[in-house]
Amino acid sequence: MQHKTEQEAYTLEHLLALNNAHKEETGELTLDALRRLFDIAFHHAVAGSGKDGLLIAFDQDARYDSANFFWMKARFARFVYVDRVIVAHHARGAGLARKFYEDLFKAARAAGHVRITCEINLYPPNPGSIAFHDAMGFVEIGTATLGNGKTVSYREHNL
Repeated sequence: MQHKTEQEAYTLEHLLALNNAHKEETGELTLDALRRLFDIAFHHAVAGSGKDGLLIAFDQDARYDSANFFWMKARFARFVYVDRVIVAHHARGAGLARKFYEDLFKAARAAGHVRITCEINLYPPNPGSIAFHDAMGFVEIGTATLGNGKTVSYREHNL
């Protein structure tokens, strides 16, 4: 059992480093905050022991304090919200993000969901994420400028 605990901490440390290397796009986290996200997630995926990529998504019932999550919650009674999807630079181009989303879509359908939502930074710009989400069939459903100066595009994918 102790080995499992050590492996989990090792993986979480890699995930934390991956997340914080992309903090401009996703927001910086502490180890405790990352643990909490995993605890309340509807679905999560990890690749490469946390060094290659991660996806964390919540459903409408999550106790999550995020302006973007609240934007979705105010508009939809039922949804899955992708809070963060990150693929390390060295792992890009291998279809990892697509695999993460395909697994999420499958889990969401199995739970009776018909809508996946997310937000993408327009400012500072994240053109790679915009192109990826467009290719995955996400459409813009709104925009907002947040208190932190970011402007985001809210997106939806119907299953």
